[in-house]
Amino acid sequence: MKKVKIELKNGKIMNVNLNEEAAPVSVENFLKYVDDGFYNGLCFHRVIPGFMIQGGGFTDDEPGIKERPTTYPPIKGEFNSNGVKNDLKHKKGVISMARTFIKDSATSQFFICVANCDYLDGEYAAFGTLADEESLKVAVNISEVSTHNWRGYGDIPNDPVVIKSITRIDD
Repeated sequence: MKKVKIELKNGKIMNVNLNEEAAPVSVENFLKYVDDGFYNGLCFHRVIPGFMIQGGGFTDDEPGIKERPTTYPPIKGEFNSNGVKNDLKHKKGVISMARTFIKDSATSQFFICVANCDYLDGEYAAFGTLADEESLKVAVNISEVSTHNWRGYGDIPNDPVVIKSITRIDD
């Protein structure tokens, strides 16, 4: 099993177990961005308590956010409604690929569920889980920060939650 560590600028850490069996294309895509250092300096730009935290696409640009262009083309959405078997459920602590309404539009953005989100099952490519309770606690705490709206973007943390780095962890 492949693993990564999401280290935040504030020193908090989330350890993630990636599930290549459930979503091999999503895991490979995510790790390409990890290996490139793409996520370093990005922020969790959308946080919603009782739902999820989303990152992987924007830098903090107070009072708003600024999109970082992706470096790879969109990938095939690995979920049931898109003809791909993926039994990983969107439970609390699951990491999944963010996308637009187009099923094969995922690139670098991801989200982490901070609650059970069964209604996402079969519609989004879940590809891993947080590895421990402390990691889950970090994600839930991020989801509960105060937020604001800016130029059509909503749920942006008032105090930026910046990703210092995402790196692979050796077994």
